[in-house]
Formats: sequence, C-alpha cells, structure tokens
Amino acid sequence: MAKFKRILLKLSGESLMGEKKYGIDEKRLGEYALQIKEIHDMGVQIGIVIGGGNIFRGLSGAGKGFDRVKGDQMGMLATVINSLGLSSALTANGVKARVLTAIRMEPIGEFYTKWKAIEAMENGEVAIMSAGTGNPFFTTDTGSSLRGIEIEADVMLKGTRVDGIYTADPEKDPTAKKFDDITYDEVLARGLKVMDLTATCMCKENNLPIIVFDMDTVGNLKKVVAGENIGTLVHN
Repeated sequence: MAKFKRILLKLSGESLMGEKKYGIDEKRLGEYALQIKEIHDMGVQIGIVIGGGNIFRGLSGAGKGFDRVKGDQMGMLATVINSLGLSSALTANGVKARVLTAIRMEPIGEFYTKWKAIEAMENGEVAIMSAGTGNPFFTTDTGSSLRGIEIEADVMLKGTRVDGIYTADPEKDPTAKKFDDITYDEVLARGLKVMDLTATCMCKENNLPIIVFDMDTVGNLKKVVAGENIGTLVHN
C-alpha cells in the first residue's frame, strides 16, 4: 500500500551521470525508470523535476565568465534534455510520461500549467516538469518546491546520493550524525544544505514535507512510498 496519493520526485542531474563524468548514464537512467514504474504500478500519481548539473550548471557557468542569465537559461535547457531522456526510458518500460516545459518549446514539450500536470497525473501519466521555473536566478530545488506546491503533492521526495540529512557532509566528515526527522526551523537554524534557502522557505511556508533519501540504491523509492522509515523527513 502506498502512503502517498501524489508525490513530487526531485532528482539531481549529477546522479544521472552514474559512473560517467558527464552526461547521462543509460544504466542509471534505466534503474530510475524501473523504480518509478514500481511506484506507478502502486497507483501513485507522480510529478518529477530533474536538475541539469550533469550537463550544465548556470551558477558555475557564471563563475567561468558566462552571463548569469544566459548561463541559467543553458541550465534550464539541460533539464529539458534530462527530462526527455527519462521520458524515453519510462515509455520503454510501459509507463506513459508527459514532458512539460516552463518555457515554450513545442513540439519538444507542452507548455507547463498546473492544470495540465494534474490532468496528466490523474490520467495515469508521469508528469515531468522541466526548464525550472522558466526564470533565471532560481535553482531546480526552488523549481521543484514550486511545482510540488502547485500540483498539491502530499510530499516532496528528494532523491540524492546520500541516505538522508546529516549534521555535516558525511562524505567529508566521518563523525557526521544522521537525522531521522528534522523541522524546517532547525534546518534553517543549523544552516544545513538540504536545498537552497528559497526552496526550503517555500516548503516551510506552504507546509510541504520533504523526505531526503538515497535514490541510487535500487528499491529505495518503493520503500519510501510504502512508508518505510528510511531517509530523513523534514517537516514543520
């Protein structure tokens, strides 16, 4: 039994690289598609936002001399490429998916509206919402918070490389301790980098809980949706 009726799944672009140093690892993409199919078969309505860091990150581009607005626009296009890749992998596994874009680019994807996304999910399609918010200076974390709130998701599931939120970066500090659950206020007070500040505040103000979990371990997405206590719950 699924614990949630409708979710917003946030995937990082970097995680799509898998074992590669750049771009999309077809093996990782296939694993993600199968995990998403598992929860789709449970009857969960699924909205997805993917980052673009495996192809281009606007902020790092600005640090290398790119105009920030153009750099962010390049990052938005990177998320569209990833969204098309995931859509293709889902379709190959028998799951209908619809790519929606925050910037008009038919026929690549339909122009995003809340109503189109909800209609797609209610019809059994996975709604993949790309191109961030369509505006520069906003991350895909903020984009996923915005979309999660708009589509009235029960929860945001943030799939990462680590198995939850720690007191420090567990990849750098072996003494870091993991939180099973934590409030938004504590995340902000401790300055924990769960998501950027704008995204965190949006979720807090609109009471959208987040579960941060390790998406790279096959089967974890189904466990989270079934209500197993893995990852870290962030709530008011």
